[in-house]
Amino acid sequence: MKFSISWLKYLKQFRGEKILSQALRMFRLHSIPFSTLLGNMFNVMELHQAKFTFPIVASVASKNLGLTREILRRGHEVAVHGFKHVNYAYITERQQDDDVGKALDTFKALGIQVYGFRAPYNVYTEDTPKLVEKYGFLWDIGIGYNPKYRSGTSPFRVQIDDHESSFVCIPLNRLSDDFMIDIQGFSSRQMETKLKHVIKGASEKGGVFMFDLHPIRMGQPKYVNVLNSVVEYGTALNGWFPTVTEAVNYWSKHGKWKHDAPFCCLLTGDIDNFSFFDYIQRLF
Repeated sequence: MKFSISWLKYLKQFRGEKILSQALRMFRLHSIPFSTLLGNMFNVMELHQAKFTFPIVASVASKNLGLTREILRRGHEVAVHGFKHVNYAYITERQQDDDVGKALDTFKALGIQVYGFRAPYNVYTEDTPKLVEKYGFLWDIGIGYNPKYRSGTSPFRVQIDDHESSFVCIPLNRLSDDFMIDIQGFSSRQMETKLKHVIKGASEKGGVFMFDLHPIRMGQPKYVNVLNSVVEYGTALNGWFPTVTEAVNYWSKHGKWKHDAPFCCLLTGDIDNFSFFDYIQRLF
């Protein structure tokens, strides 16, 4: 089964008649250049000396190397989000292997070092963790979206056959931007309240938690103020906002967070498309 067939099968089963409305939504979101969206987010993060990690689809990164490099230049991190944005539940283990391997080859050819992985759609089969380990990733930030891990407060490893994974996983909170905006219909104020509630709980319990906040939405003028308010709130509570690699390396060495921070908040945001044309190409 080719990737294109897998993608169309996914669209038919889970999107159905919503394909057109989703395409219209993406068209509107992409009316603002992605460089502007990222710039809005960078300004907020620099204001609070916080960092972001962006899992990027490798084929998309290679088409817009300038923006991909700008992420790194501004002090943030790039990770692997597959070579094509295809749902792994619809392809074989070998096709998953090819997708991950090709993504890594692409980033290597671009001269971009990557340490982590998140599967497209946060969908993992029982074979996917084996591939994450096979390719030597330091961390994975999608497995933690599984309901049995979401409420955790510490980095963890998963069981692979007869051993624990060599890579580290992080609990991923359910409150993604697409869940809050597209599914729940939250206003900006409601989003801010919900995210701050999670941060307040983390400041009391300690540990680590992570959000998946896509730049295509969070960089919009309507929502970037939410990001600013949330990061400002978290830093006022002495939270640490590093890249995922910084967090995993520090925790692995010290068993605590830098500056003795009471909690660590990891801000991540998948980049599936840099333009509406990228999005449309996924249909083909």
